[in-house]
Amino acid sequence: MLDNQKHLFNLPDHPIYLNNAYMGPQLKSVEQVGIENLQRKSRPFEITPEDFFTEKEVLRSRFAELIDTKDPSCIAIIPSVSYGIANALANIPFTKGDGIVVLEEQFPSNFYAWKALEKEKGVVIHTIKAPIIEPGRGKKWNELILEAINDTTKVVALPHIHWTDGTRFDLEQIRTKTDQVGAYLIIDGTQSVGALPFSVTKIRPDALICGAYKWLLGPYSIGVAYYGERFHNGTPIENNWMNHVGSEDFRNLVNYNYNLKPKAVRYDVGESSNFILTPMLTESLQQLLQWKPENIQEYCKHISKGPLDTLAKAGYFIEEPNYRTHHLFGIYLPDVSQMESIQKKIKDLGIFVSYRGNAIRVSCHLYNTQEELEKLVSCFI
Repeated sequence: MLDNQKHLFNLPDHPIYLNNAYMGPQLKSVEQVGIENLQRKSRPFEITPEDFFTEKEVLRSRFAELIDTKDPSCIAIIPSVSYGIANALANIPFTKGDGIVVLEEQFPSNFYAWKALEKEKGVVIHTIKAPIIEPGRGKKWNELILEAINDTTKVVALPHIHWTDGTRFDLEQIRTKTDQVGAYLIIDGTQSVGALPFSVTKIRPDALICGAYKWLLGPYSIGVAYYGERFHNGTPIENNWMNHVGSEDFRNLVNYNYNLKPKAVRYDVGESSNFILTPMLTESLQQLLQWKPENIQEYCKHISKGPLDTLAKAGYFIEEPNYRTHHLFGIYLPDVSQMESIQKKIKDLGIFVSYRGNAIRVSCHLYNTQEELEKLVSCFI
């Protein structure tokens, strides 16, 4: 098992940060890369035409390795999840009555765009509600998703885990069901990829879209997306000079080339060479590849098991381990009237968590310890 890795971050001993799902702290190495590249812009004569492309290809290769796909050209560099969703949505042929399956209270970036299609295209949104808080909730929620996918379903747009409480969805089973009806599977991996293993080879999503500033431990305003074969000949939502064939030849840019670059590269956002954010994300991905997401899960399970067992015995609900992740989980109170007093205790102890819906959301990483989680539990017991 991995040892605690707090020495690689600039986190102080106090406060206690159990809120990576809100924003991942920056690695020291990523911070250094950011500083070096910020200063580099002061010497623009050092930035060559090749530099507009080389770092991007390293980024694609590292993310492709992280999500288990052999083709880096299936990776696009994006500024946000909503941008990645927009590229997918723009290249799906909708007709009136098409069904789109989403989850209750899933993150807005993977909802608003689909909802807007009700007026634009006459599609029908099917929202799969969360079952009541009781044992077997995660299993039941997965069953309801599978039951909702039918011959009218055009898109299933889900996260790998629910952002409010870490409930995990069986994407391999869902992919099998979408295959049977020809539906697209669009995944928001922002709260999972980087800390939870994800295999494009096994799950075969049509698109996997990730913001970088949480579990990829990258900077804000950059992300990455995988687009599968159904999108390889699509039309991007923007035409920028870099997503066209031949853009590497600066001298020849005056001769317009209307052919788009192959596969997902055509979906890159304009100025995707970003000489600060792109190398920072490339650096954080290198560290994640060294750690490996399965080892992050194992570490988080090790430090959280005892504290969560204590909470469960005291009557608090946490989804059973087979249907949730270990890096992100929600604590549900037996009596919601306790919420205000518990929030105050957590704040007074200098512990940072999030409150999402009725869940107290806790998200730990390799910089946390079992003792920190036990201190959190003391606020409940």
